[in-house]
Amino acid sequence: MFNYIAQWYKEKFADPHAVTLFLFLSLSFALLYFFSDLLMPIMVAIAIAFLLEQPVQRVSKIGLNRNKSVMLVMLVFSIVAFTAIFGLVPVLWQQTSNLVQEVPNMISKGNNYLMTLPQQYPEIVTESQIDTLIGSIKDKLLQWGQVILEVSVNSLSNIVALLVYLILVPIMVFFFLKDKDELLKSVIRFLPKERRLTAQVGAEMHQQIHNYIRGKVLEILIIGITSTIIFMLLGLRYPVLLGSLVGLSVLVPYVGATVVTIPVFLVGLFQWGFSAQFGYLVLWYGIIQAVDGNILVPFLFSEAVNLHPVAIIIAVILFGGLWGFWGVFFAIPLATLVKAVVNAWPSTSKSDDLVLE
Repeated sequence: MFNYIAQWYKEKFADPHAVTLFLFLSLSFALLYFFSDLLMPIMVAIAIAFLLEQPVQRVSKIGLNRNKSVMLVMLVFSIVAFTAIFGLVPVLWQQTSNLVQEVPNMISKGNNYLMTLPQQYPEIVTESQIDTLIGSIKDKLLQWGQVILEVSVNSLSNIVALLVYLILVPIMVFFFLKDKDELLKSVIRFLPKERRLTAQVGAEMHQQIHNYIRGKVLEILIIGITSTIIFMLLGLRYPVLLGSLVGLSVLVPYVGATVVTIPVFLVGLFQWGFSAQFGYLVLWYGIIQAVDGNILVPFLFSEAVNLHPVAIIIAVILFGGLWGFWGVFFAIPLATLVKAVVNAWPSTSKSDDLVLE
């Protein structure tokens, strides 16, 4: 057994470039795992810098130098971001408050409807089953209420964290863009000379992450805005809140759309019942999901490396459990990183190559 492990180690780590790659990935993972809360503003700033790098390059082509291009792009981005935040947050807060106030009325209507089922379908549903179901729903609502209360108690710390993000992140984004070359040279200076595989994986991931962030932000905006407009035209209550949830649902492939479907359909069902208007809501929601999955995603992520759906779901569960929202957001790039590392790792034979298709 020891000889087998020793032989495997010699085959996989005989190349010093592989050792450098392994140490670099191990150190990066350890820093993110143990200091993720402290490093998260930096990661957010890096993600935004990736998003704005291409606009900076395009502005530079019209004759402005790097510094002026960065200042112009940051000015436009800050105006758009703060306008969206301070214009959208009050509306979301108001619609969320109205929805919470209407929850007791929805529960009452739901209970009344459930109590009529044993009379309509006595051979299928019994009163004891309905009582058990109602009790289970009440227990879940109590659990959710406790969670909401805890969030409210921690709201002060959340506000402080938000202020930190609003102040520090834009400053870091500006310097990441302005001093990009100097910062990269400073990081490379600490890497060993045997870094061919690290550079290979880094070059591949740089393009993948850039394409993913740009495509995901566009997908969220397109789906969120389109859903909000359609909900408004249909007359659905809380259109901005539900449209925003539908837009954010694209962060979690396959699972997000399924989860967000529940509140959208419940609001429509309590508002219209089983009517033609509710049917139109179901139809248009299905069209939005079909366009997103079959047209928008292939168009926006045409340059991304394909991953099997099972690999994507596992990545969402794993990295989401480790780093929460941002782990979910970067689940696909991180899964792509794993694939790039496995493919780049030296092997004694082609049969040893493992590819996450």
